[in-house]
Amino acid sequence: MTGVDHPGSVEPNGVIGILGGGQLGRMLAMAAARLGLRTHVYCPDEYFPAADVAAAKTNASYTDENALATFAASVDVITYEFENVPVETVAFLLSVGACVRPGAMALEMAQDRLVEKEFVGGLGAATALFHAVNDLASLDAGLKKVGRPAILKTRRLGYDGKGQTRLTEADIDLHGAFEKAIEFAWAEVGAAPSILEGFVPFEREISIIGARGAEGDIRLYDPTENVHANGILKTSSVPAAVSEATAEIAGAVAANILNALDYVGVVGVEFFVLPGGAIVINEFAPRVHNSGHWTLDGCAVSQFEQHIRAVAGWPLGDPARHSDAVMENLIGDDVHAWRSMSEQKNACLHLYGKRDARAGRKMGHVTRLR
Repeated sequence: MTGVDHPGSVEPNGVIGILGGGQLGRMLAMAAARLGLRTHVYCPDEYFPAADVAAAKTNASYTDENALATFAASVDVITYEFENVPVETVAFLLSVGACVRPGAMALEMAQDRLVEKEFVGGLGAATALFHAVNDLASLDAGLKKVGRPAILKTRRLGYDGKGQTRLTEADIDLHGAFEKAIEFAWAEVGAAPSILEGFVPFEREISIIGARGAEGDIRLYDPTENVHANGILKTSSVPAAVSEATAEIAGAVAANILNALDYVGVVGVEFFVLPGGAIVINEFAPRVHNSGHWTLDGCAVSQFEQHIRAVAGWPLGDPARHSDAVMENLIGDDVHAWRSMSEQKNACLHLYGKRDARAGRKMGHVTRLR
C-alpha cells in the first residue's frame, strides 16, 4: 500500500485492484503500467487474459470473503472490468474498508435492464417503449402496449445478443401462431424476468465514451458510430455521421448519467439515432466499452488510461482525437488473419491472448487509422 499525495489519489507504484480478468481487464492493466501503477486482478476463472500482464492475480470465487478481504488489503483502490460482478461482492469489499470505483449504485442500475430504463427515463432521456415481463400474461400485455416488432430481453446477464429474442408481425394472422410465438419467446429467454422493448426505427447507432473524475470533472470522447452483426459489435468508426447538435445532446445525456450516479471512471452509453437527429438511449455500461477501443490508437489518452486515471484520483487526460479511425472486432476465426492484418498500412493490431477461437468470441481487434 502507498500513501497519497492528494485526498483519494493513488501515487505511482500504487496498486489498482481489478475485478474480472477478461480483455478489458488486460487492457486496463496495460494502461496502468504505462502510468507506473501496478495491478492485482481478481478472477474466478482458472485462466484469464489479464493474468498475462498483471503484477499479481487472485484466482477465487466472487463469494470467497477470505480471498476478497486479502485482495482488498493488497490494493489501494478497486475497480471492475464488467458489469456482472455481483453487487454483494462490492458490498463486502466496501464493508472491509476498500475504496471501489465506480461504486455499487452503478452496478445495481446496469445489471437490471428494467431498473436501468427507469433510471435513465427519470433523468429525462428518451428510451424505447418498455414493459416488465414476468410471465406469459405480462408478455401478452406488454405486446399490446409497445406493439410489434418488439424485443424480449432478460433483465439480467444478457450481452452480445444473448438472452434476447425478437417478436415480429410474421404469422400472426395464422390461427394460434401468435400464442405459439410468445410461448417460444418466453422459452428463448429461459422463462426469466424480462423486459419487452418496442422497436426503434433508428438510422444508425452511436455511443459516447465518457469519464468522470474523483472531483467531478467530466471528459467525453467523440461520438462513435457502431455496426453490429449477429448481436455483436463488428465495427466502431469515428467520426460518426451525426450532426453537432445530436452529438451535444448525446454528450449531455452521458454527463447526466455520470453525475446522477456520482460516478468515478469511464462509462459507455449507447444510443439509437432517429431520422432527423433525435436520439433514444439504448443502455449504458459502467466500465470501459468495446466501442471505445479505437481510443487506444486514435487518442493520446485512451479510454483505458482515462479509467485508470479516474479511479486512481488523478487528473483526467485530454480525450481529443488525433486521427479518424475504424475499429473492427476480430470474432472467432477472424483472428486467424492476424498475419495479413499486421502487414496493413496504418493498422494497429491488438490480440487478447485467448487460447481458443470459438464462434462469437472476441479474440482481438484491429484499428485502422485514416
